[in-house]
Amino acid sequence: MEVLKLSEIAEACGGSYSKDVAINAVCIDTRKITNGCLFICIKGERFDAHQFAEEALQKGAGAVMICEEIEVNGPFVKVADTSKALLDLGGYYRSKFNIPIVGLTGSVGKTTTKEFTHLVLNAKYNAIKTQGNLNNEIGLPQMLFQIDNSVEAAVIEMGMNHFGEIHRLVTATKPTIGIITNIGVSHIENLGSREGILKAKLEILDGLEKGAPLLLNGDNDLLKTVKDDNHKIYFYGIESNADFKATDIVEENNKTTFIVNYFGNKKEIEIPTIGIHNVYNALVAFATGYFLQIDEDDAVNALKNYEPSGMRQKCVNVNGITSIEDCYNASPDSMKAAINTLKNIKANKKIAVLSDMLELGDFSKEAHFSVGEMVAENKIDYLLCVGKDSKYIVEGAKSKGLQNAFLFDSKEQLTDELYNVVEKGDAVIFKASRGMKLEDIISSIYKRWENK
Repeated sequence: MEVLKLSEIAEACGGSYSKDVAINAVCIDTRKITNGCLFICIKGERFDAHQFAEEALQKGAGAVMICEEIEVNGPFVKVADTSKALLDLGGYYRSKFNIPIVGLTGSVGKTTTKEFTHLVLNAKYNAIKTQGNLNNEIGLPQMLFQIDNSVEAAVIEMGMNHFGEIHRLVTATKPTIGIITNIGVSHIENLGSREGILKAKLEILDGLEKGAPLLLNGDNDLLKTVKDDNHKIYFYGIESNADFKATDIVEENNKTTFIVNYFGNKKEIEIPTIGIHNVYNALVAFATGYFLQIDEDDAVNALKNYEPSGMRQKCVNVNGITSIEDCYNASPDSMKAAINTLKNIKANKKIAVLSDMLELGDFSKEAHFSVGEMVAENKIDYLLCVGKDSKYIVEGAKSKGLQNAFLFDSKEQLTDELYNVVEKGDAVIFKASRGMKLEDIISSIYKRWENK
């Protein structure tokens, strides 16, 4: 982060300050205090960081930001709302840099698209990307503060679950290129309908530079209808007649190749992962590079370096058994993508280990049931489930004729059955929301498979 004066910070946040000092970083966690930083006292539902203001100063913070009347033995800036001020300050700080910034959102695929896009940008620029889950109103400004004079580009992910959130995030980020990966059903309980989700995602236009490109998945039934007079809209896809269209898709040996067709040109792309949804992710990353004048060959070579992060469709071989770890998060859309991935794998038997999708509200029963139907329709051999709402997955699968669909009372019972069912040459996918912690099954079964 480049140095700011406390007076400058106060003005950007509509606050007042006690003494002008130089600030070289922003921090909201006393465990990460550095000398000369500004410690912002975030006031949440379960905690109030004002109680740590004095500790922050003692640890070397140059000043603290407060919104309460407390005794402070050091420089401070006082604002009406520290959480809002954090985002306001992030937006002010971002405006000091004239660099390309990609802002991306979507119901699913945001993080993988971010990873692919960052690889492409790094082929030309010294680029940063959103780390972990720093994609909300507290995390996103922390990413903006990582921009300094050495940073030449950034990929910023924006998450949301209510109306207005993307608006606030995008007006701080001020992206020069926008991406919406898809419109699914994530957070539908807060937004009412998929049309409501589309409306919330299109808030990205509120902060996108006028005339800037907005890249949309043309195969998504709602996104393909989007029009806007103030921005240049381009579509990418597989099924539609898109500006960037993928053809000749081949999945084998844990890699995917395809041809991207764009404006009369063609390039072959290879990515070291499988799943049709990853073709979309790589496709839009390539398109982003095109609009940033990144050499097409450099972009193609960069995409070859992708490595799945966390438990996002990481494919491993354990003693002759293909395992796909995909339990970082789950929604009906990402479940469908996971099942399609399993369907396309060459294996003796195909086994889906699934658990609950969270945060679906009243839509949960219907969503889980439809996932079960998809499992059966895609000719998956075994379905093993655990979790309260996963009973509907099993019901859905059985309604479409899959007899080998089972619900277990515990992860231990499921693990035992999985061990009995699986053989060398089989493929297994693990998919659920992060809160279901399917990694408990993964770590246990891997130890047993190694000796199978």
